[in-house]
Amino acid sequence: MVAIEWLSQLIDSGILSLVPPLLAIALAIATRRPMLALFLGIWSGAIIHTGGHGIAQTFDWIVAAIIVDDGFHVQILVFTLLLGSGVALIWRLGGAIAVRNWATNRLETQQTVGLTTWGLGIAMFFDDYANTAIVGSTMREISDQLRISREKLAYIVDSTAAPVATLGISSWVAFQLSLIGSAYEEMGVAGEAPTAFATFVRSIPYNTYALLAIVMVGIVVYTGRDYGEMLDAEHRARTTGAVNREDAQPLQKVEEDLGEPIDERPMLRTFFAPVVVLVAVTLAGAFWTGYQSWQSSQAEAGAPTAFGAAVNDAGFTQVLIDVVGAGSFATALIWGSFAMVVTAIAIGLAYGLFDIGEGVETVIDGFGIMLTAVTILVLAWTISSVAETLGTGEYVATAAEPYLSEALLPVLILFVAAFVAFTMGSSWATMGLVTPIAVRVAYEFGSGFELVPVAVGAVFSGAIFGDHASPISDTTVLSATFSGADLIDHVRTQLPYALTVFLVVVGCYLLNGYLGVPPIVFLPLGVVALVGLVIGLSELDAGRKGLEPVATEPVVSGPEPEGEIDADSTGGDE
Repeated sequence: MVAIEWLSQLIDSGILSLVPPLLAIALAIATRRPMLALFLGIWSGAIIHTGGHGIAQTFDWIVAAIIVDDGFHVQILVFTLLLGSGVALIWRLGGAIAVRNWATNRLETQQTVGLTTWGLGIAMFFDDYANTAIVGSTMREISDQLRISREKLAYIVDSTAAPVATLGISSWVAFQLSLIGSAYEEMGVAGEAPTAFATFVRSIPYNTYALLAIVMVGIVVYTGRDYGEMLDAEHRARTTGAVNREDAQPLQKVEEDLGEPIDERPMLRTFFAPVVVLVAVTLAGAFWTGYQSWQSSQAEAGAPTAFGAAVNDAGFTQVLIDVVGAGSFATALIWGSFAMVVTAIAIGLAYGLFDIGEGVETVIDGFGIMLTAVTILVLAWTISSVAETLGTGEYVATAAEPYLSEALLPVLILFVAAFVAFTMGSSWATMGLVTPIAVRVAYEFGSGFELVPVAVGAVFSGAIFGDHASPISDTTVLSATFSGADLIDHVRTQLPYALTVFLVVVGCYLLNGYLGVPPIVFLPLGVVALVGLVIGLSELDAGRKGLEPVATEPVVSGPEPEGEIDADSTGGDE
């Protein structure tokens, strides 16, 4: 009876809500078996929620947690499967060979490939899912050609996608604006508070993790220095040509599952045309759905529905963000990936590379290469749902609130948001949960609204760090998928870099809180600190392992192109 009463008290206190996500994360990293780890985490959550009363009741709750969805996750799954088909078609048509041959003559070093990948990631600021898919799929063959490890590619893709999405004109920014505006309205200060957009703009320098994470990728790529398990991965790839660990389990195995591509006539258009269509249709779809929703909301509010008139009233930037924010990026991604598949099939038929039957078979094969990734995505979303049901985020936020002080405010908010995102695997859920609390606390601590942008930036920083550090994050899973990396290898190699940036962010916040150092000073100091840490840690770790801090740069590797290459394969008329 005492044991049952003690267990009941633990459940009521909320501390057991930490068990499922932490168990899943620990087992995934320790065993390198993410699906088993996630399932055990979900099962433990079901036992906690039901009190262990009956296997049937526990199983029913698990099923309910898996299938409950507002449609967004289903759309992302459809997009992922269609994108797998697009990748399969491009591979089948010889697009990967054409890109490899083209890159051999132009991107001759790991540094140029890494910087190109980094630049593409920054350019694809409009959506993190599209970012990981496009950049990972585009640069995988090129990075393999120059013996860049898949872990390194996944790191560049993952650590660029979410940070740029939270800073540019994207669905992320619109979501953040809605959170700030809702927080002001709930506090009853909307009339006297700055606009949500003004608060967001002022929060950008305090979204220090996102800014420095982007810079960190550039530093690592430019210097070629690595540490932790990434150093081992890079030396393995450079010296042996094995871009993945011997026992790795990539979430996408294009070469193994699809067989040999058609190499009779490799053309760049078979690669770039479907990718360009994907980007163009996705952007157009997002703006179209956003414009339709924006017009409806304007009409309901009695405001101008004409774009020009609205711009005169609110300004171009505000209206543009409102339109983008109202867009359905998940729907747009489905349209874009479907258009990508159709384009690839049309190219194959037009050039006589395959018939319609072979095209359809390749589409189905493309679904197959994504099944592992889709399974892990579903399980990751389910463990996040379990954590939300058990109140993991609320427990952490409530537990930390008594320890807040004005000087430590951004640091404590950073830690809370990071832990919530790490355990829930969702930066959006973290932002939605922590932002209202952070805005209220910052308003109460400060004399007005001067601390609110600081708190908001700290929430976003912590949420993105937790997303990068967690193996149950959807963007982490997708980055590993489209880069062709093992999920746990990706997490284990990225984590030291994410932690390095996180520690520098803590230092920046402490300088700001205790010494009043403004962002214009602490951000450059943060960049200098990152450069010093990358150099110092790479030297220290390489010396400990008997390796060079910069992996040996090989001559361009891989087989030379065989036979005559179509003019398109060297960029002829593209």
